Amino acid sequence: MEVSRPGVLSFALGLPAAELFPAAAYAKAIAQAISADQRAMQYGPPFEPLKEHIANLMALRGVECKSEQVFLTTGAQQGISLLSQLLLNPGERVMVEEMTYTGFQQVIERYQPEILTVPTNIETGMEVDVAQELLEWGERPDFIYTVTDGHNPLAVSMSRTKRAHLVGLAKQYRIPIIEDDPYGFLYYQDTAIPPLRALDDQWVLYVGSFSKILAPALRVGWIIAPEALIMSLASIKEASDINTSTLSQRAISSYIDAGYLNTHLQMLRSEYRARRDAMLHALDKHFPGDSQWHEPTSGVFIWVELSKEVDTSKALKMALETERIAFIPGEAFCINNGRQASHCMRLNFSNASVESIEEGIARLGRVLNGMRKS
Repeated sequence: MEVSRPGVLSFALGLPAAELFPAAAYAKAIAQAISADQRAMQYGPPFEPLKEHIANLMALRGVECKSEQVFLTTGAQQGISLLSQLLLNPGERVMVEEMTYTGFQQVIERYQPEILTVPTNIETGMEVDVAQELLEWGERPDFIYTVTDGHNPLAVSMSRTKRAHLVGLAKQYRIPIIEDDPYGFLYYQDTAIPPLRALDDQWVLYVGSFSKILAPALRVGWIIAPEALIMSLASIKEASDINTSTLSQRAISSYIDAGYLNTHLQMLRSEYRARRDAMLHALDKHFPGDSQWHEPTSGVFIWVELSKEVDTSKALKMALETERIAFIPGEAFCINNGRQASHCMRLNFSNASVESIEEGIARLGRVLNGMRKS
């Protein structure tokens, strides 16, 4: 992949900072898990103590749930895939925002659904009034998909009012919502708005993950779903991978038992806030004056809109060739191969130091300013 080749300073992928992984503490947790239970490296059912920890962790997000409603997955991506397989019939409808996480697009592609698109306000999130209009006109998607906090790619967090409105629509029209929340614990204000799942426990199916807050290689995520759906999810999952990361489940549970997680989350928020602020400052300093962006309150991305005349796919090619700098062009996230974001880019700030961010944005600014002059 060009954007991740050696020697390229990349703002492209949504990677957490490897230097912030709690490697030493996690190594102790693995050793503890192995020494305490000979089944730690054996096939086995979901680890109940971890499910209980997740229920307690969700309480920090304002969500009340029981461990019986927690379904462990191989990362959030598998959670999205399992729920899509459970809910989506081939050729039927799904409702998504016009700009949507590419991993979700890949999941639903095999079902060839009719996609109902809803625009997104860059400051308040999904335009729920438009979703309401579609439902009032008789559209009945199999489910609605959204990233409510730190939206990928737009970096916006849905307003409290819109969250209540969307959940109300789901209940009224009996349409499930898949709430993808990999960034919900990475918020940069004093408090975060509770997720959709805090407002309803029947029609909101919540997907979480340890990938962004501990390490992606652990491959442990979770779904919060009504108990009535757990057995169906288990049957689908067993056909896919039989068991999930038995050792990782026990090690994460041991890590949380030791009291490390809250301190680690506080550290991540502080470090990523500093990197976010560094990127915002550098954008203001180096990008063309008519560029637009907003300060994200959670997540790991900044969405930038440039002059309509700028084609960011061409800018990426030039940036790689002349400045060895990478990003993701906006059109990569458009549903149905749309071009409405061809002048936009998604930048990641979590996987670069403050110094690298300043240097990289300066280099990217040279490319963009040069394109304006040519």
